[in-house]
Amino acid sequence: MIRIMLLSVFVFFLSLQQALAQSNQIDSLKGIIETQQDTVKVNTLILLSTEHVGLNTVEAFRYANEAKALAEKIGFRKGLAFAIKGIGQGYIAQGNFSEALLQFEQSLAIFDSMRYKPGIANLLGNIGVVYFNTGDDTKAIESYLKALRVAEEIGDKRRISTLLLNIGGVYQKNQSTLDKSLEYFFKALVIFKEIGYSDGIGMASMNIGEIYKDEGKYDSAITYFDSSLEIYRGTIDATFPLTHLGEIYADQGDFEQALMYQNRALEIAKKLDAKLEMAQSLLGIAETHKKNGNHKLSISFYNEAKNIANEINAKNELRMAYDGLANAYSKTGNFKDAYTYSTLFSAIKDTLYNTANDKKMQQLQFNFDIEKKETEIDLLTKDKALQDATIQRQKIINWAAGISGFLLLILAVGSYNRYKFVRKTNKIIQAERDRSKELLLNILPEETAKELETVGHAKTRFYESVTVLFTDFKGFSTIAGKLSPQALVAELNDYFMAFDDIVEEYNLEKIKTIGDAYMCAGGIPSVNNTHALNAVQAALAMQAYMENKIRARREKGMEGWELRIGIHTGPIVAGVVGKKKYAYDIWGDTVNIASRMESNGEPGKVNISSSTYNQIKEGFQCLYRGKISAKNIGEVDMYFIESKIGTPEVVRI
Repeated sequence: MIRIMLLSVFVFFLSLQQALAQSNQIDSLKGIIETQQDTVKVNTLILLSTEHVGLNTVEAFRYANEAKALAEKIGFRKGLAFAIKGIGQGYIAQGNFSEALLQFEQSLAIFDSMRYKPGIANLLGNIGVVYFNTGDDTKAIESYLKALRVAEEIGDKRRISTLLLNIGGVYQKNQSTLDKSLEYFFKALVIFKEIGYSDGIGMASMNIGEIYKDEGKYDSAITYFDSSLEIYRGTIDATFPLTHLGEIYADQGDFEQALMYQNRALEIAKKLDAKLEMAQSLLGIAETHKKNGNHKLSISFYNEAKNIANEINAKNELRMAYDGLANAYSKTGNFKDAYTYSTLFSAIKDTLYNTANDKKMQQLQFNFDIEKKETEIDLLTKDKALQDATIQRQKIINWAAGISGFLLLILAVGSYNRYKFVRKTNKIIQAERDRSKELLLNILPEETAKELETVGHAKTRFYESVTVLFTDFKGFSTIAGKLSPQALVAELNDYFMAFDDIVEEYNLEKIKTIGDAYMCAGGIPSVNNTHALNAVQAALAMQAYMENKIRARREKGMEGWELRIGIHTGPIVAGVVGKKKYAYDIWGDTVNIASRMESNGEPGKVNISSSTYNQIKEGFQCLYRGKISAKNIGEVDMYFIESKIGTPEVVRI
């Protein structure tokens, strides 16, 4: 506006020809301004469409289609992509997932052609939502992880936290990965609170509440559901906490209160014509009637939910409807229909949760974690001694070839001397190689050392189940202050040498020592099923050794060294780090939790986590100690090993 006014003043003082030229420029500027006004209108229409998705689907479609038409008219590609995405969101709200996927893929294609990373991350996430709601967990998590990579590249915290939430939702479907799901939900909640995104806080709170509900932690669940409901009150998302609150009251036998919450959820879903939420609310009501013994009434609601789930191809809801109908018909004595729906339930369950899908999901997650942490570790350099020996050998052979012509003149003597010389050289090279190999085996596991020697590098590997053992001496700083450096190191070396022998006896792998701390692990690099038992047996042997040492030192009037030991079982990543001084090491939350088990233990005791306890409880009497909080994990149960129950089978070497 100011620019146009200045041009008008300038025109007044120019010739007529100049004035006409300036007039043309002004018309051009007006056209640009009008276009800019149109782009603002497109963006406003997209915003209005987004705001109406959870309130009025018809209005959401209208605004999105107006934005699309205007964006196409003025060639506003980014606006066009977001408008098409808005149409897809409208179809999501209606439960029309196939049409939503088509719209999202069109939008993604535009963003890809523009190389607009925020839009790419956005649409990959939305495509993941479609696959999630149609029961294709493998494609869902694949889309989410692709989106997360892009979001982290551009530092989009809102998108990162949303994707963390969605990944947690995939893991929530499987009972064996609920801990992983909770980890992702809490990570997302922290970021949502950091950036003040209320919708995200509401969704994360609702998902956390759902897990606590399934675990029977009703007080915690209600706290998180109430937090979610406060944020979503009056919107389509309010149906989720309302439905779950109803389930909690039904579990507690308050069926009137349960149906009050669930009917409120159904009313909201019907008002907004949100078919997925309608199916979920109907399933909740059916479950409540079933728990109250009204099986005929529950069948009616299960059938209604089943019809809607079939209509929108919502496989998870269809699975729950089949399961509910099979149980309800069985309770009423209609075993024919019970068998029919039991068969349908088994078929759809096998489709949703098969072993191949689970393994592929784990592999995708593993690949993503490894790519974030590091590119492939550079292990192309062999041991320097081996390299020098090989180079020296080549020089000697070249020199021998150079003088071979002269040696032919004195063939008998020369051939004999050369034979002796080459034989001696080969012995030197072999001795160097054997010495390097022996040194390498003292640093690395045999399997890893062979791989490094054969191909020049060792791959980083993921292990699903490994038991990590940590030890640490109580009051080491005080002990160190009372001994000379030489005496301190000698004493510490005696203990660690004894630990090395115990670790080898029980088929464990020593990882490293850090000061007065000693770390080893079972189940790597060779996988076995007895690593938890082996680690516990080794820990008890270490404590027995320490008791003998303490007794001997005290008989001499010397202070005894006391040892804490902690053990945890879980997944880790293992590999070799460094170029010059190789070190075999392990990473992951399992290592951190094992360390927490040690630091929260007591001298003379073996403190284990619940995951280790579940693998050794048949062979050992254990004492439950309560919970500790572990970073990025949540609460972990602890147990002291008390005594053997029998003689568990342990692999020794």
